[in-house]
Amino acid sequence: MRKTSKTDLPSPCWLLDESLLIKNLEVLKTIKVQSGAKILLALKGYALWKSFDTIKPYLDGCCASGLHETKLAEETFQKEVHTYAPAFKEEEIEEIASISHHLVFNSPAQFKHFAHKAKKTNPALSLGLRVNPEYSASPKEIYNPCGLHSRLGTTLNNFDESILDDCEGLHFHALCEQDSNALEAVLKNFETKFTAYIPKMKWINFGGGHHITRKGYDVEKLIGLIRNFKKKYNVDVYLEPGEAVGWETGTLIATVLDIVHNGMDIAILDTSAEAHMPDTIIMPYRADVRGAGAAGEKRFTYRLAGNTCLAGDIMGDYSFDEKLNIGDKVIFEDQMHYTMVKATTFNGIKLPSIAIQRVDGSIDVVREFGYEDFKNRLS
Repeated sequence: MRKTSKTDLPSPCWLLDESLLIKNLEVLKTIKVQSGAKILLALKGYALWKSFDTIKPYLDGCCASGLHETKLAEETFQKEVHTYAPAFKEEEIEEIASISHHLVFNSPAQFKHFAHKAKKTNPALSLGLRVNPEYSASPKEIYNPCGLHSRLGTTLNNFDESILDDCEGLHFHALCEQDSNALEAVLKNFETKFTAYIPKMKWINFGGGHHITRKGYDVEKLIGLIRNFKKKYNVDVYLEPGEAVGWETGTLIATVLDIVHNGMDIAILDTSAEAHMPDTIIMPYRADVRGAGAAGEKRFTYRLAGNTCLAGDIMGDYSFDEKLNIGDKVIFEDQMHYTMVKATTFNGIKLPSIAIQRVDGSIDVVREFGYEDFKNRLS
């Protein structure tokens, strides 16, 4: 870790603003206190573990998606660890069970196959099943866990009551960047379908996808939904936000390497949509760029493109008040969640460095990447 200033940051670089992270955490703390829910950090969305010392006082632990995330949670967060995967592997289940507090299976078959071994390894372990309420208002089908033929969660028709003696909780996940109105609709479907089993449980996990820290989110409604559910069923309630923790807490800072012209001006950056911001291609969504507008809105329009050989490595068309020049910085807003957790070294492109701007304004570069990071993951 080394100290630096904004003018001397390496490029490209993810820059987390610690004060904005705390602002989000204070919202989550309010929900915890007023609703009685427990809130976990979803590592699949945000896993910048050098910031965990800031997060730990606010949240109850982490939810993990397999062995490596489970180990990361246990080693760096050191609070509750809840692990779920679409399927577990025989050679990993004992280690996962030994360091988890909740272990959630995706199907009754996996539950029955692994429950005894998991409990033998860790008698204090609480076992659960992920269920599919068969309802979601997810805005994109690729992110719809309750879509047609979804592999995620057990439908009511496939529920096996023989697991009930060992099952202490139910987990559902049906949201994607959505508000408490969407959760209310999901809860109605969940309760209708699984009404016979909910009263038998110790805990219910409402999953993730809650856009809690987004401007305009109805926090009071969320608190009311949780309190009413807890009172009705006398269960613990868990939430698993990832994106809501990292929402609008930092940027990806890149540099213009060259500007070429082919029917329009194209700025080639030292970052990559494909390698560093894959959701701009997969979801897709348009990242906000500081000081920029839509194509044609301002005087100078450029296509922002990545520095790989993929023809589609394009962030989009943006306009600026002034011409871009080689060496200029281009700042992509809101790049802390679902970026570094998905980033790759495709085409040998260097991973962005990771820096944290502390509350006092000082900046720590907590990680820089080089050739060995690229080489060692390949063989």
